Amino acid sequence: MLNAVLFEPEIPQNTGNIMRTCMAFDCRLHLIEPLGFYLDEKHLRRAGMDYVKDLDYRIWPDWETFCQNNPGRYYYMTRYGKKSPDSFDYTEDPLDDIYLIFGRESTGIPKYILKKDLDHCVRIPMDPDARSLNLSNCAAICIYEVLRQFRYPQLSHEEVLKGSDFLENYDAND
Repeated sequence: MLNAVLFEPEIPQNTGNIMRTCMAFDCRLHLIEPLGFYLDEKHLRRAGMDYVKDLDYRIWPDWETFCQNNPGRYYYMTRYGKKSPDSFDYTEDPLDDIYLIFGRESTGIPKYILKKDLDHCVRIPMDPDARSLNLSNCAAICIYEVLRQFRYPQLSHEEVLKGSDFLENYDAND
């Protein structure tokens, strides 16, 4: 099982985008409190999180409770990482759950967490003058890399809503 973990997310729009990404890629989402926003229906709608009804997600009161209840392989997305997302073989033990951990938009993952597992700190390569990428973009990049290595299990390779032969049957005069 692939899991995305948001450690104390602050911006509801980022969380909404990540919710949509997780739903589309059949990835479970974990939210570690405190959150910088409310998860009620009114706020979810405002942030564009209409995919929440189809999403497998869990909310945890703190990091310690999350860790105690979620064994598996943890990968920490951080600007301090020395390995890129593609430098890991996520398929080496397909029975292990994989957790991609993303930190607060303002401060990232706390350094005391990163320091305990430096070998699994991941950095997305980018222009040296760029401080960071948007959190939801980082999540999409990293989730996609894991799924690419597994060859996109259980994901559709064809257009389902309009049909796989939509373009072949498309008539520009219609």
